[in-house]
Amino acid sequence: MGTRPSQSRITFSISPDHPALPGHFPGNPVVPGVVILDAVRRAAEPSFGSGLRITRLPQVKFVRPLLPGQEAAVELELRDTLLQFVVSRGDEIIARGTLEFGAVTAS
Repeated sequence: MGTRPSQSRITFSISPDHPALPGHFPGNPVVPGVVILDAVRRAAEPSFGSGLRITRLPQVKFVRPLLPGQEAAVELELRDTLLQFVVSRGDEIIARGTLEFGAVTAS
C-alpha cells in the first residue's frame, strides 16, 4: 500500500524594494531565481516545518521572468523525498522542478 502524494499551494509577491533586485538587472529588475526558489522553500514549511533543508536540486527550469510586485503561485506535490514544484503567474509557468530535502540536524 503506497502513500498518497501531499499537495499544497500558496501565493507570493516579491516587493520592488527587495535587496536582491538592484543588481538583477539595473533599470529592468527581474526577480532572481534564487529568490523564487526561496519562495518554494517557504511554501513547503507549513507542511514540513521550519527544519526543511534542501539537499539537492536535481531539476530546475526557469521559463519566464517574474517581475517585482507580480503575484505568483507555488504548487507543491510530495513524492517520497522529492518535492515537485511549479511556480506560475496566472496561466503562465515561471519555473518548475524537483528538489530533494531532509530535516535539519542539530550540530
